[in-house]
Amino acid sequence: MPKIDREKFAKKVRKNVMGQGMLYKKDFGQHILKNPLVVQGIVEKAALRPTDVVFEVGPGTGNMTVKMLERAKKVIACELDPRMVAELQKRVIGTPLQSKLQIMVGDVLKKDLPFFDLCVANIPYQISSPLVFKLLLHRPLFRCAVLMFQKEFADRLVAKPGDKDYCRLSVNTQLLARVDLLMKVGKNNFKPPPMVDSTVVRIEPRNPPPPINYQEWDGLTRIAFVRKNKTLSAVFRQSTVLAMIEKNYKLHCSLHNIPYAEDFDMKEKISSVLEENEAADLRARTMDTDDFIRVLHAFNKNGIHFV
Repeated sequence: MPKIDREKFAKKVRKNVMGQGMLYKKDFGQHILKNPLVVQGIVEKAALRPTDVVFEVGPGTGNMTVKMLERAKKVIACELDPRMVAELQKRVIGTPLQSKLQIMVGDVLKKDLPFFDLCVANIPYQISSPLVFKLLLHRPLFRCAVLMFQKEFADRLVAKPGDKDYCRLSVNTQLLARVDLLMKVGKNNFKPPPMVDSTVVRIEPRNPPPPINYQEWDGLTRIAFVRKNKTLSAVFRQSTVLAMIEKNYKLHCSLHNIPYAEDFDMKEKISSVLEENEAADLRARTMDTDDFIRVLHAFNKNGIHFV
């Protein structure tokens, strides 16, 4: 093996650290948005009002936070990395913006969310899906969220029935919110650059929210999208699915004092419900939210539940 020039190696490391300001943690999905024009574009598309409380997830060194503090009543920034918290505090200390900034330190997925009017953030890719649903199930409802995700994730959020990207994420999100693509952001606008490009999306919660038990809904779509190209009739014939539903059905009968016959056939019951509601030949990949709502109501009406 060639001998390592220790001095040269150390010089290279120092240069990298100085150039970046700090070493970013891949485990935290840290990719700092460095292009001021992109930062400005996101803040403008959020259409902040002077009375708004803004919630930001993963503020990093505060490039976007400072811009929002200049326009909003208050910014609540949730940051996991103590080093970034220190950087953010340094940006505002001793300025008129200091009193408008509140910092929550820790994992946003493990914290109770505060009241806010908008959520504006460059989301760490590994928490994209759980964070979207934590936001959408949060009460009281917020006005909208302007969030940056990896392009592939954003494409799935807005995919329509029949699209190649259409999946459980698509239909679950679209049940609870209207989602629009706002702008594309190339990987070179970040430090360090990620592997893929990003997209900024606008998520507006449906208000009032649909009168659906979301846990039931999520259970149904989870089953349907395991084999999204199969008919519902085929999907619900799987032994593991039948066993889970039969267990829930027995509990339902017990709670409502409904007799449970020994010769009861769950497969036959499900088949009957699907046939009666013209849903046996439906496939998850082409079903929209109205289709799933109709199927869920039909199952629930017959005592079949998914939680």
